[in-house]
Amino acid sequence: MPVGTQGTIKGILPDHVAATGSQCILANTYHLMLRPGEKVVAELGDLHRFMAWPGPILTDSGGFQVFSLADLNKINDDGVTFRSHIDGSVVHLTPARSMQVQNDLGADIIMAFDECPPGDAPLEYHLTALERTLRWAKVCVEAHARPDRQALFGIVQGGTDRSLRERCAAELIRLDFPGYAIGGLAVGEGFTAMKDVLGFVTPLLPSDKPRYLMGVGYPRDITAAVREGVDMFDCVLPTRNGRNAYAFTASGAIRLRNAKYQRDTGPIEQGCDCYACRHFTRGAIRHYFLRARCLARSWFQCIMSDSTNGSWRTSARPSLAARSTTSVGQTPGVGWDRRKVTPLSTREAERVQGLRYRVQERLSLEFLLTEP
Repeated sequence: MPVGTQGTIKGILPDHVAATGSQCILANTYHLMLRPGEKVVAELGDLHRFMAWPGPILTDSGGFQVFSLADLNKINDDGVTFRSHIDGSVVHLTPARSMQVQNDLGADIIMAFDECPPGDAPLEYHLTALERTLRWAKVCVEAHARPDRQALFGIVQGGTDRSLRERCAAELIRLDFPGYAIGGLAVGEGFTAMKDVLGFVTPLLPSDKPRYLMGVGYPRDITAAVREGVDMFDCVLPTRNGRNAYAFTASGAIRLRNAKYQRDTGPIEQGCDCYACRHFTRGAIRHYFLRARCLARSWFQCIMSDSTNGSWRTSARPSLAARSTTSVGQTPGVGWDRRKVTPLSTREAERVQGLRYRVQERLSLEFLLTEP
């Protein structure tokens, strides 16, 4: 899922996002709560109307940004009191308040409020954060005002400690969420530790419900997570790197501003059929970044994301095909039937359908079951 932090993916129109094969967009509760405010978004017709995105939207709970961006004043079992990074005003965010904001924003998937400690935090801190996360999850379930229209996902925390992860997963499963996220990874623990956690935690989660790894975007990480049984991902990485002339290829990352690409007549990725690789050379793309910066940043972040995703889909298919699957129905509380993403072209549809059809056997969200 590409990330539209402020309610938009920087510099890309919604139809361009859809053309990359993206079907769900993530928006940020923390930022939208502070500016323009969830009530403003609701009055303008909820996030779908606000973003001009007719497809599914996921909002995070705001917890990660509170702990990573804000000047914290106080954390307790009730919630977090912090100073806004915009104007310094004091804001109090609780699990119930997070639910109210996300209900007003109107996303299709919303996340329980949790505490995400740094990867190198001591075990005692992870235990405290875990206990808060579990208490807050229960509050979120009780405070959720639109369960018939919004699917609330629980978030498994616990750092790299197996006993904490197991306890968190077991208690969240008892709350019977429509889907489950694995949080607290990609926060400094390293690739090997992340794989170990995924290999242990993912099988603990229901196989008939979506499993979502939060904040992970490197192709290597996604491929490893798919192999373990994860279905959903979000990250700013593809679009942010695209804005900065950085592309992923099968032979490694390339930085297209480098002088060695000035006369390079090859595409970003040999054999890739995305728009960028079919129409532009590396040398031309380098020129656009150096001399037509607005065009390059707004356009090539989209097609580089498409190229990155296309390469990942190809590499991930063996892992998806080898994975055991279970056919499931629609997740209760999620009604997608009134929304469809902008139709993809035949060429684009053929490129993404292989991944979608394999994932749909396990993933109970209808937007992955819809024909392009």
